[in-house]
Amino acid sequence: MKVTNQGDVSVYTIAGANTARPLPDWLARRRKRSLKSDPEYQNRIELLQDFEFEEASQCVRISEDNDWIMSTGTYKPQFHVHYLPHLSLSYSRHTKSLNTTFLLLSSDYTKSLHLQSDRKLEFHTPAGCHYELRLPRYGRDLVYDRHATEALVPSVGLDSEGNGEVFRMNLEIGRFMKSYQIDVGSDDGVETGLQGSIGVGSVNTAAIAENSHNLLAFGTSVGSVEFWDSRSKSRVAILGGQEGEITALDFNPSGLSLATGTSNGLIKLFDLRSPKPLLQKDHGPGFPIKNLIHMTTSSQEKKILSADKQMIKIWDELDGETWTSVEPLVDINFVTWCKNTGMILTANEGKPLHSFFIPQLGSAPRWCSFLDNMVEEMAEEVSTEQYDNFKFLTLPELKSLSLAHLIGKTNLLRPYMHGYFVASKLYEQARLIANPYAVEEERAKRIKEKVEKERASRIRGNKKVKVNQKFVDKLLKRQEKRANVDTNAGVLGDERFTRLFEDEEFKIDENSREFQVLNPSTKVDPETGAKSTNPGAQSSDESGDSDDSDKSDDEMSLRRTTQKEMVMRVRSSNRESLSKDASLGSRAQKSGRVNKTRSGDVVGERQVTFVPDSGRKKKGDEAPRAQAKDRRTEARRSASTNVFRRL
Repeated sequence: MKVTNQGDVSVYTIAGANTARPLPDWLARRRKRSLKSDPEYQNRIELLQDFEFEEASQCVRISEDNDWIMSTGTYKPQFHVHYLPHLSLSYSRHTKSLNTTFLLLSSDYTKSLHLQSDRKLEFHTPAGCHYELRLPRYGRDLVYDRHATEALVPSVGLDSEGNGEVFRMNLEIGRFMKSYQIDVGSDDGVETGLQGSIGVGSVNTAAIAENSHNLLAFGTSVGSVEFWDSRSKSRVAILGGQEGEITALDFNPSGLSLATGTSNGLIKLFDLRSPKPLLQKDHGPGFPIKNLIHMTTSSQEKKILSADKQMIKIWDELDGETWTSVEPLVDINFVTWCKNTGMILTANEGKPLHSFFIPQLGSAPRWCSFLDNMVEEMAEEVSTEQYDNFKFLTLPELKSLSLAHLIGKTNLLRPYMHGYFVASKLYEQARLIANPYAVEEERAKRIKEKVEKERASRIRGNKKVKVNQKFVDKLLKRQEKRANVDTNAGVLGDERFTRLFEDEEFKIDENSREFQVLNPSTKVDPETGAKSTNPGAQSSDESGDSDDSDKSDDEMSLRRTTQKEMVMRVRSSNRESLSKDASLGSRAQKSGRVNKTRSGDVVGERQVTFVPDSGRKKKGDEAPRAQAKDRRTEARRSASTNVFRRL
């Protein structure tokens, strides 16, 4: 939600803040991807669902009960109906031709009258197009006279008598009545047709004082305003002498004054009892005025809204002083005001319709009352827009930057409360001089914060139980390897195994034989009960033969003494396999009962303890050991000698 300040009045752009003219789809998608990390784009507010058209919008109006919004747009020609309590689109409907303007005849959306660009009037209901009829000439505007139940259509061209016309369509009878004949000058063109020549006059706009005397006003292309009485169907007065064409009209709610807007951007305020204007105001850009609206603020101040295609201005009705202004990024086609609120809606050339909220004009409508709280929270925040060129620093911070000697000697330091405002350029230069590596440090700090944030986001399992905590940690570690840590999954979350982690009777005994069989790599000291893991036999030749050849005898002996004692378990369950590799001479026939206490016939598991020795031996010890005979290997099969020769 973007906020702009014009003086003391804040204008909040609710919808359409970051929009411009329509872009191609591929370029719009690329721009949306680039805005993924934009915090302003992430915190945007979508006031109404699908409050947009594919190309542009033409007109937008709010029902009298403030529950419905109807808007028309292109391309393709269509209109949308939004239900405000739900903040969503109720339905959309396509039409055959472009819509010029429309009116809501009922207090809700159920009856609407549409002026089309192909000289047609269409009556629409929720079921569809109820009826359509053809106009004799092209219409420019559309107003509804509730007292006479007539739809008035100002048109272009001249009738058979040489006057301009305002067609009267009586909705109760269902036929055209005699038109209001308006003086729009003569047609001096050479070629004339149904509408007239290119420079033919027209009745551009109309207004009705329906809350007071019900007087009708019609603005023409020759700069005159004609007033007609709807009861007597006669002309009451003519207001002429205006510069340019009359493009916008609006009565004051009291009916005593009239605001006129011309094609050259001039606005005049008239009292109906005097032909001289009470007030004249130049809107600024010089474009034709599209809308004029009399408004009353929450403090009962009288304001007037004027809009051309470039900007919207709200100014005081008494002195004409500008109160606030809004300048969207795209051209404006129509402006409407939610009565007695601070909400303004615009139909424009951009894809979405724009919504502006002015808290000082009035409170938010009841269908978006949450805007009041949001505006209050934003107003409480300290605004830094007026301090864009300054940095607030305290006295210790000034001393750390070596700027304390400038206090009271230059206007670059401006005292404020407990510190000073320092010019931004001076602050950046002093910061770089005091710490030349500030950029690198800031970058390293951000990288560290990002890494810590990613580490904190990792899922880590942690569950405390009364019994078998090591078993629980083991299960969670397995789950973490599978990247799926859930403290209530599997055995941990099964009610059938609850007592396994609560009852002492189910405590796992790590000294039991079953535990040692299932965990062969775990060694438990029978005296102390301490558990350790055997690292396995390690070779002392890992560093290579070349390294060992350079070492002295003292270093070799020191290595032997420092090596840890290794434990090896040998298990055999087949008694016949003990003599599998023995020679034929040692395979004596055994009869009778076998004595299992002999060392060569042990069945089961036994433990051998040894100290690993280096593969490098001293040369003096190699000769005697080569002559020694081992009785265990003497009878084994040799690869180069036939065993039968030894028998």
